[in-house]
Amino acid sequence: MGGEQVRTLISNEQWEQIAPLIIGKPSDRGVTGRNNRSFVEAVLWILRTGAPWRDLPPVFGKWQTIYKRFARWCCQGIWQRIRKALQPANPCNIVMLDSTIVRAHQHSAGGAGGKGMQAIGRSRGGLSTKVHVLLTLTGTVSKSIITCGHESDIKYAPALLENSPRNSIVIGDKGYDSDAFVTAIEQRQGQAVIPPRCTRKVQREYSHRLYRERNRVERYFARLKQFRRLATRYDKTITSFAGFFELANLHMQWVFKLEKNSLAGHCLFV
Repeated sequence: MGGEQVRTLISNEQWEQIAPLIIGKPSDRGVTGRNNRSFVEAVLWILRTGAPWRDLPPVFGKWQTIYKRFARWCCQGIWQRIRKALQPANPCNIVMLDSTIVRAHQHSAGGAGGKGMQAIGRSRGGLSTKVHVLLTLTGTVSKSIITCGHESDIKYAPALLENSPRNSIVIGDKGYDSDAFVTAIEQRQGQAVIPPRCTRKVQREYSHRLYRERNRVERYFARLKQFRRLATRYDKTITSFAGFFELANLHMQWVFKLEKNSLAGHCLFV
């Protein structure tokens, strides 16, 4: 088993980008990691396969050691800091709001403080967690919030927009159709591209052409859930689940390059 070959995900070029940001490298004070690249590959293996930590191939080292280091990084926000350091700039003032449900496995229950404290809710579909994201036109996450699965989208929409440019074009589905939210966007000198619900007596106008770009969010979630640890939640704590989420987004920033921007004429929107 010691010579077992496993599929890895990080190329040499990608490692050169992330290596200076790793804590525990030889230039840092304190204890130096034995093999930092192997550690990151081990966590990616768990993220990709969705396997229990105990099933980690021995070629990566002791699973207990890797798990403890992963947990420390999650608590310290290391994964998020690395992702944000390598996040490409948003070339346009267009952002997209959406959320996705992640079904929670029965093994994810039992975290400290109960399910609510660990962002696990109960609905007709069972236990679940919801991930709310603010996505840029490049397909990268600008901000995210993890909540219980039964929470509504509109409840967290204002918080997602807090640090976005004031004059942003905000694209969302009918779940964000709220007079208060649309007014808040307009007060920020922005433009709301949100279709009105069919039950409205007065149908609000919106740009159908801009709304077609919302498919980027759906494609983003489809890519995200190729990582089986995020397609189903197995983690008891929200910090571990969020750590896997940040690592998945870091990997997607490497793999999926900036797509051709068909909205260049709208990038100077004021």
